Amino acid sequence: MRRANRSSLLTDLFHGGLQSRQQLAGTTALSQASVSNLIGEMLEEGLVEEAGLVGSDGGRPRVLLQVRPGFRYVVGADVAETRVLIELYDLSMARLAQAEFEHDDDPSQVAEQLLAGLAAVTADAGVDPAQVLGYGVGVPGVVDRDGVVDSQSTGWDEVPLGTMLRAGTEVPIFVDNGAKTFGQAEMWFGSARGARHAVIIMIGTGVGAAVVMDGRSYRGANSNAGEWGHTTLVYDGEVCRCGARGCLEAYVGAGGIGRRLAAATGRPHTPSLLAELLADPPPAAREVFAETAGYLGAGIADLINLFSPERIVLGGIAGSVLGERFLPEIREAAARHALRRPYSQTRIDLCTLGPDAVAMGAATLPIAQLLADGGLPEPEEPMIALPPRSRRPQGSRR
Repeated sequence: MRRANRSSLLTDLFHGGLQSRQQLAGTTALSQASVSNLIGEMLEEGLVEEAGLVGSDGGRPRVLLQVRPGFRYVVGADVAETRVLIELYDLSMARLAQAEFEHDDDPSQVAEQLLAGLAAVTADAGVDPAQVLGYGVGVPGVVDRDGVVDSQSTGWDEVPLGTMLRAGTEVPIFVDNGAKTFGQAEMWFGSARGARHAVIIMIGTGVGAAVVMDGRSYRGANSNAGEWGHTTLVYDGEVCRCGARGCLEAYVGAGGIGRRLAAATGRPHTPSLLAELLADPPPAAREVFAETAGYLGAGIADLINLFSPERIVLGGIAGSVLGERFLPEIREAAARHALRRPYSQTRIDLCTLGPDAVAMGAATLPIAQLLADGGLPEPEEPMIALPPRSRRPQGSRR
């Protein structure tokens, strides 16, 4: 019960910002005495600190509290299609250091870069690795609870990334799907903040979604939920990177859009083609963009019909640029394909976090554990060896 109450207080203080003991008692429904006792513990531990005063109605000023930013540090990484981005944060989510590497999809190379990046950012920020609460890593593909990654699109077949990383560091490792870490960042700090039911969409080369139901990430039976990009949009349609035909990703992912633009305009298919043609699209490109907005709207309508979220947030490198230019058309297409009532109760917004949102969200994974535990785990009490119980010889009597 004490740990649960600490968790409630710490979670409220982290997400709610500066608050007094009186405010915390009101928002957590704990008694004033319980709040004072538990906050006292966390002040002694250095987990919480006093951060100023606020006036009260006729009484003494109230002391404001916050989670102490330097209590521990967190590291997050984004393993994207061709690069690895590693960032170190304090507990106020201020970014203190960053490292970046190029990779060629080889799992061993990626693991080495992730470990090198961890060493680089802690050294750059002057942080003792023992003070790092955890290292979160966002990757493409399906990730199980042990950090085993399976990504048909990138050729990773049951790669034990979590085990590979734990062999090279004492820092606790958390591995998750990149769309899910992106979604957690938007839920905690971005456009989905405050929503209880939301779907956060990430569109880059790949297409994924984080589904949040009643404030909790929906992961499915084996942590595989959210592979929205590999739902079928067109029966027996374009070949997707996963090997199937007609996947949504083949039509709204950056690669699929680029190929259709190249075919329509006669331009070479380059990584920059999408951005170049968005700036000044010829008629053939405008037709492709209109078609893409329709495909994306239809895919969003499926999410609305399936999950009835109060909010859908569109982001990712390709999703952001498409949304900024074509959000009215995307909303219109979603309205045509979704059931009227669920659509009328859903808001479709753009993400507000930048290109490092996957790494930021990955860095929140160890923070989520800290909040759930109400602080650091208590050290295990040493086992006390008891003398063996004396046993009466068989047949003896008192």
